[in-house]
Amino acid sequence: MSETRLRFPPSPTGYLHIGGARTALYNWLYAKQTGGKLILRIEDTDTERSTDESIHGIIEGLEWLGIDFDEGPYFQTDFEADHRAAAQKMLESGAVYKCFCTKEELETKREAAMAAKKSNVGYDGTCRHLTAEQIAEKEAAGIPSVLRFKVPQCGGEISYDDLIMGRIAASYSEIEDFVLVRSNGKPLYLLCNVVDDIRDRITHVVRGQDHMTNTLKQVLIYEALGAPLPRFGHMPLTLDNKKAKISKRSHGEIVAVQFYKEHGFIPWALNNFLALLGWSAGDDKEFYSKEELIKAFSFDRINRSSAVFNFHKDDPKFFTDPKAISMNEHYLRTMPIEEIGEMVRKDFEAENLWQKEYAGDRKEWYLKTLDLIRERFHTLKDFASLGRAYFADDYTVDEKPLKKNILKNESLKEWFPELASRYEALSPEEWTIEKTEDIAKAYAEELGVKPGIIINGMRTVVTGQAAGPSLFDILVLIGQQKVIQRLQKIDSFYA
Repeated sequence: MSETRLRFPPSPTGYLHIGGARTALYNWLYAKQTGGKLILRIEDTDTERSTDESIHGIIEGLEWLGIDFDEGPYFQTDFEADHRAAAQKMLESGAVYKCFCTKEELETKREAAMAAKKSNVGYDGTCRHLTAEQIAEKEAAGIPSVLRFKVPQCGGEISYDDLIMGRIAASYSEIEDFVLVRSNGKPLYLLCNVVDDIRDRITHVVRGQDHMTNTLKQVLIYEALGAPLPRFGHMPLTLDNKKAKISKRSHGEIVAVQFYKEHGFIPWALNNFLALLGWSAGDDKEFYSKEELIKAFSFDRINRSSAVFNFHKDDPKFFTDPKAISMNEHYLRTMPIEEIGEMVRKDFEAENLWQKEYAGDRKEWYLKTLDLIRERFHTLKDFASLGRAYFADDYTVDEKPLKKNILKNESLKEWFPELASRYEALSPEEWTIEKTEDIAKAYAEELGVKPGIIINGMRTVVTGQAAGPSLFDILVLIGQQKVIQRLQKIDSFYA
């Protein structure tokens, strides 16, 4: 059996789209499963829109996701000679022909066909049967020409078996003679893509459903070049909750892989979400390790219906699809804390929270603290924002608990300094969960108030948040001196 070879060929005209990332992921999974190869090919023939920034962003996004490639990146513009040679070969064999019709002439014919309500308003084959003398005459007159593919005019149909969609077929009469090379000599995508796939020995072409309109034409090109067909597979598009195709233009950065990197997503969590965006193994399983997903994946389990990216614009609670957030939360809470610690480090360094001791003498404390506070967090960013009070004194206090737990009870200005004194009387050995809790509850009883008034007030002052782990676990982790200092500064909240 020949080696399985797949490719991911993005156009560098913008950021890496999550739809493109899903395509890359599916190709990567199948290559890994079959022991094959995955090739990265940058299709940069649109020189006006292709940018180095986009190329860098695409490669960076794939690397962040962990989608590695066995070959590449190759750049389509480096192989223009191959594309031209293939066009010349088909011209010599009679599979393509020179067309001298101008844009104006084509538009006039199209309008006339539409006015006559003809079923076929495509190219009418005017130049298909030009003689060698007629061609020479037009060339001598300096009339520019394009190269058109000569679609068979016999009865019958062209077809292929799609890995996802099943058998796809169309009669030859439904396909017009299509252009392969522009009048300026530049080969078009239809040709370049096929020539590159032949050269790279691609066995499986798996891409979005929006490419299906090209595939039957490309099948004709393969046949004209005498090359074996790869297996084609076309994935249904990803739609938003209003059934519109998700796109860079309509949805902006929310559909960019970079957005998820910048907003603290765990790479494999996003991969897991993308894998299930239109695919399932046929059971209720949601969370897959890398190895499990490679083993379980198959093209025939891809849903033929479009997947829905459930994004509600301007929803403050769900800044992206709730399922994506839920998956990220799962990995945030279940991954080995050592891995989380490494991921969080970059944000801590950026926010001036990192201390070299966290990789040395205080590593155990650092990881224990992360492990304690991760339960309620949604993304990696939360550790440096919502969790800042655990690692630094310059944290902000959330407005809602400030009003509810502090400002509504001015008696705390007297109570908290006294509570701080009682905590200060403890020896370091006595600074335990049990002891700090006993003192707080005993003091509340002495004051004749509910323990929650003291406990909620302390949580707000010490962490800046309304909720989190057990308060007394927090006090022990933050440390005796910091807790005392924060309780003593209660006056500052009423200024």
